[in-house]
Amino acid sequence: MELAYIPSPSTGVIHLGPIPLRGYAFCIIIGVFVAVWLGNKRWVARGGRAGTVADIAVWAVPFGLVGGRLYHVITDYELYFGSGRNWVDAFKVWEGGLGIWGAVALGAVGAWIGCRRRGIPLPAYADAVAPGIAIAQAIGRWGNWFNQELYGRPTDVPWALKIDPNPAIGRVGGTYHPTFLYESLWCLGVAALVIWADRRFKLGHGRAFAVYVAAYTVGRFWTEYLRVDDAHHVLGLRLNGWTAILLFLAAVAYIVVSTKRVPGREAVVEPGAQDEDASPEDGAPADAQAPTKADLTKAEPGTKTAAEPAPESKKL
Repeated sequence: MELAYIPSPSTGVIHLGPIPLRGYAFCIIIGVFVAVWLGNKRWVARGGRAGTVADIAVWAVPFGLVGGRLYHVITDYELYFGSGRNWVDAFKVWEGGLGIWGAVALGAVGAWIGCRRRGIPLPAYADAVAPGIAIAQAIGRWGNWFNQELYGRPTDVPWALKIDPNPAIGRVGGTYHPTFLYESLWCLGVAALVIWADRRFKLGHGRAFAVYVAAYTVGRFWTEYLRVDDAHHVLGLRLNGWTAILLFLAAVAYIVVSTKRVPGREAVVEPGAQDEDASPEDGAPADAQAPTKADLTKAEPGTKTAAEPAPESKKL
């Protein structure tokens, strides 16, 4: 007898008149806004200009969405190009299917373009947005809940996820491990870890981003082990499991090598930002500043200055 479980939404879309509001897309959008907001705060704290993170996100986010969809379609091509399938469905992003590996990889290309246009080092930008990306993933995973997808093995634990049957897509009803919830909570922990490590060790040159990658892949390997959806296997291990292992090793290697080659943190993350902060306040021109002692000594003879007391009147 099922005493407790997490219910699934009866539908993943709500119609506001003729406009459909899809839970999956809504979660992605909220995640992007949170990532940009937190990234902006961290960027300004590092000495950058407010708004720079959002400007570069204009490049990174579209590239990331395309990369995430491409990774999913390529690794699960049979869902769209197999017998009886409609290839047009490959463009229906709102129905689910974004691979985080492709999203980060192609999103990094977009970020690189944006950083290059602004003369900003990509590693510094990546460090600023790393915890925000993790939080965006935590929010985005709830899109899987709306779509009743990517759940784990059958279970009867009190926090099991209730899945409705759907013979049209071969979905069997029952209670399963809520891997979306596991990964969401893990990503929040990753964000906290990156923020703590960055403050404690003053990470720079892309190392905060590498900590995010290493920590996330550990949790992703675990959730991949629990999932029961169809996936390609290599040597008995799911493809995403192998990807997580390789990226974990690459991230750790980068941390070790970069710490030796470029220790410390970048002194300047955005050229010119510090000069703007040091400019006169309230828009006052430079020549309107108070005169210095050296300026006063250069006054012409006979000219009275504020530093020169007026001569006393002669006594009558």
